[in-house]
Amino acid sequence: MNPTKANLLNSATLIVIGIWSYLDVTSPTALIPVIFGIIILGCVFISNKKPELNKVVAHIAVGLTLILLLSLLGMRLPKSIDTGGVGLIRVLIMSATCALAVIFFVKSFIDARRN
Repeated sequence: MNPTKANLLNSATLIVIGIWSYLDVTSPTALIPVIFGIIILGCVFISNKKPELNKVVAHIAVGLTLILLLSLLGMRLPKSIDTGGVGLIRVLIMSATCALAVIFFVKSFIDARRN
């Protein structure tokens, strides 16, 4: 898997699970991952259309992904552990895809640096 595919998986997961969360709890804060997912998806499309911006867009996407990952793990996960249920599963899935995307981004940055 390359960073683009990991990014697409991450953004799709954030959008779908964020909408599912919003429909389940009807809290506007559940739409935060949806917004991040849309922005990250936009980064993927921009990097495909304009390869000269690829480096900048990749750094923006990994920055947003890291912010969301830290927010999910630091703020949302403890609350979800206390309540349990489907909300915990949603947070774990979103955290896993964010971590996966970050891992592939860091790996691609290291490979690019070696070359």
